[in-house]
Amino acid sequence: MSTATAAGGGVLHHLLVLHGPAAYALVGVLAFAEAAVFVGFVLPGETAVILGGVLASQHAVSLTGMAAVVVVAAILGDSVGYEVGRHFGEQLLNLPLLRHRRPDLDRALAHLRARGGRAVFLGRFTAFLRAVMPGLAGLSHLPYRRFLAFNAAGGLLWGVGFTLLGYAAGASYATVEKAVGWASTGLLVLILAVAVGLHLHRRHHRVTNPDPPIPTPPPDR
Repeated sequence: MSTATAAGGGVLHHLLVLHGPAAYALVGVLAFAEAAVFVGFVLPGETAVILGGVLASQHAVSLTGMAAVVVVAAILGDSVGYEVGRHFGEQLLNLPLLRHRRPDLDRALAHLRARGGRAVFLGRFTAFLRAVMPGLAGLSHLPYRRFLAFNAAGGLLWGVGFTLLGYAAGASYATVEKAVGWASTGLLVLILAVAVGLHLHRRHHRVTNPDPPIPTPPPDR
């Protein structure tokens, strides 16, 4: 974790003194801005979402309301990031903030072009990719409807999952926060394993149950 990100995480801990509309607003803004304006490089969105769940466990906010705010903000923020990438992607890649990460960005862009919407979904569970994947999707001209479908699925799973994680952690959120990176990796591995399993199952089904031959019409008499 970079020094700036660590400092940002420390700033976020002040969120725990908030309640009601102010808490919803701050968590929502951070979840929105993570990909929309690349705030994720400084303030980790996952930490904000976990702390939103902690606030729900303390009855400072509604659990359902916080999860809904996070999901909607994440999806909308990624949509803005997509449009920014579509219109200004090449210029953004040359910004000092991103220039030193150009090899990582090029690999992510190649993965996106090879995997399409699945890369958008999986990118939601990695901090770096969560901040840049929407912009890269716009830059690569991935159709917006396809982007939105996979982005919404990832945003829903991520938003609800990490809000619930914070809610379950309660006062032990600091310990859980340290394990978030491992949790994201584990979830990503699980998703990949399920996807590979489904692919192999469909492939086996096609081999063992080939399509019946098309009957040949009888010759004209």
